[in-house]
Amino acid sequence: MELCLCSTTTTRVLNLNPSRPSHNSLRNPLLHFNHTHRPFTCLKLPSPSRQFHLLQLQSPPNPSRFTASASSSVATGNEKDQLPADIEVKETQEPNCSVRLSVQVPPAVCDDCYSRVLNEFMKQAKVPGFRPGKEVPESILIGYVGKKNVQKATVESILKRTLPHAMSSVTGRALRDSVRIVTKFSEMEQTYSSLNSLRYDVIVDVAPQIKWIPENGYKNLKIVVEIDSDIDARRASEQQLRRRHKSLGSMRIVTDRGLQIGDVAVLDISATTVDQDELNVQKIPSAESKGFHFDTEDGDKVLPGFLDSIIGIKGGETKSFQLVFPESWKQEDLRGVHAQFTVECKELFYRDLPELDDSLADRLLPGCTTLNQVKESLFQRCLEVEQTAREQATDNVILDQLQKMVEADIPQSLFEEQGRQFYGAKLLQIQANMKLNDQQLASLSSPKAVNEYLENQKDNILNVIKQNLAVGDIYKRENLQFSTDELVKEVENSIAEFKRQKQEYDEERVREQVQEILEGAKVLEWLREHADIQYITR
Repeated sequence: MELCLCSTTTTRVLNLNPSRPSHNSLRNPLLHFNHTHRPFTCLKLPSPSRQFHLLQLQSPPNPSRFTASASSSVATGNEKDQLPADIEVKETQEPNCSVRLSVQVPPAVCDDCYSRVLNEFMKQAKVPGFRPGKEVPESILIGYVGKKNVQKATVESILKRTLPHAMSSVTGRALRDSVRIVTKFSEMEQTYSSLNSLRYDVIVDVAPQIKWIPENGYKNLKIVVEIDSDIDARRASEQQLRRRHKSLGSMRIVTDRGLQIGDVAVLDISATTVDQDELNVQKIPSAESKGFHFDTEDGDKVLPGFLDSIIGIKGGETKSFQLVFPESWKQEDLRGVHAQFTVECKELFYRDLPELDDSLADRLLPGCTTLNQVKESLFQRCLEVEQTAREQATDNVILDQLQKMVEADIPQSLFEEQGRQFYGAKLLQIQANMKLNDQQLASLSSPKAVNEYLENQKDNILNVIKQNLAVGDIYKRENLQFSTDELVKEVENSIAEFKRQKQEYDEERVREQVQEILEGAKVLEWLREHADIQYITR
């Protein structure tokens, strides 16, 4: 029955990782991961310096050509070999924060790789007439292994040994898992075969450089935060008390009057569009329901005017009336639609409630002895929720403003990584809500489904990445810090949660994630303290 109103508040989710356990022990409201107790979705805020494994953001070097020394430092995380000669690398800027590295490998390096490949084949190959591991004449070994196989293995060896050296120019800037060799392997084989040297091109994504508009604008944020009246602690606690009181009563059939506030009606509802041409009249399935149990005290949660239109209806009676779906309606295709409703009241009940006094205290809230104690306990609970929701709403508005204040070219690899994290979280949520069979899971996990999601959610994904970059930049600019004790405690809590759920985990990755969360929390705390914030209740 789609007559209920729904909040359209936009929530921000940063770098969501579906494999991450909850951190309920963290004090900052952003870091509580039990959604059932939160009116807003939780945030996970990574610092780009951690996400990209960057120790320092550097500007690209001025020279477009350089020589990678045979003893240069490791750039890609792979162990590096000493080369017999230097390789030449030309660096060219590409769109979307990418760099093309054109690598020229001299014959001396190729020959050394060739010799190593032959030695390896000699150790492994069982050549007839020769003992394993004994020296085999080159021509015989190549004839046994195959010239083409030796050539392929040599090209692979050259790539493996030279790529770490070639990546030296982007050390500290390269994004993890973004290296792509764009030269076809067949072309490299042909070059090596004819020239006894090798040339190949690599494209790697580098960390985006962000530009603030205006510069340091984040230091003087002026924001307006809309707070839903439903989270008001006083109002929410009164509603909770009313719900608990109603649960202690019994339902009795109304026989001598029509519907009034406080009653519960069982309704059959049908709805059609209104049009002068009867041929254009259509049913509105989402607004129809059979046996709909309608509590009149929830009248503010249904279509405006619906409750007023059925007040006074009696059991067995039918009423027909027109209503207009408001422009703020959650279902977009119904906004502004004029609808003709027909409502039949099947049954009508009123609540027979016990008197609300101290005698009900323990039943209303176990452990309480007076009604005032119940009210105060409920109020304190709701006050905590209100404060959490207020801070979360504030953070949402701050993050939204931050992404509008920064410009950055986003690498495709970073976009896809973030988008796939979101899609993975979505699949987990679907799987939690409904058991998917293998065929459904395969369909939802297909490249086509993932790519469609990335395309449809492109703007949202890009905005989240810009938020991440902004938060990470502020953390560094303002020299924010958190204590080692905080980090250690939260890492221990995270690992304990993984163990409790019997899930595998990477301790180093857990540590990185916790550090990202703590960094993000420090940034938002700093921004709340320095921003000019105005709250409006809606």
